[in-house]
Amino acid sequence: MELIHMFLNLVAPPIIFFSLCFFLPPFLCFKFFISLLNSIFATNDLTGKVVIITGDSSGIGEIINFPAHLAYEYASRGACLALCARREKSLEDVAEIAREIGSPDVITVRGDVSKVNDCRNLVEETVSHFGRVDHLMNNAGLSAVCMFEDSDNITNCKHLMDTNFWGSVYTTRFAVPHLRNSKGNIVALASVDAWLPMPTQLLQCN
Repeated sequence: MELIHMFLNLVAPPIIFFSLCFFLPPFLCFKFFISLLNSIFATNDLTGKVVIITGDSSGIGEIINFPAHLAYEYASRGACLALCARREKSLEDVAEIAREIGSPDVITVRGDVSKVNDCRNLVEETVSHFGRVDHLMNNAGLSAVCMFEDSDNITNCKHLMDTNFWGSVYTTRFAVPHLRNSKGNIVALASVDAWLPMPTQLLQCN
């Protein structure tokens, strides 16, 4: 078994590297072509659309600038936002910038998507305030960095599953009836680790 591991450690990295060099350029060209077609022919007016975004203040939120900027992008296109995260102060900071950028209305809902009642509350408060939901961005996610066998308490992984997997399931379940009415969209944002896991990434589901 040790010999197999040694062989894979020597052979797998160069194979993956050259495979990416071979397949990535045509794939990126294809994606660019599709994106170009969508920009020409698709009509995607977001003015007045109601968008729920989870995980805006932490994790891969404002700290790494992605979902916060996702909120800003929606705001710049005139969408109304319902932002949910655990850290209220950081959440309000993102909301304030979104308003300045151009969102006509932004609400913040403090909550933890690993808790089913918080997910229900997020959707209910959004519908109560705006009367509808058009887009759901399942973004909240956590990561654990350690070797699997070095984890002293494996039950700690439960919170990762509750956030990365069940958090999206709960929120989607409560939003689906409203999304059906508005013929809206569900977007699931995934970590690159779900596509190409790295060593010490203990558990990735997002």
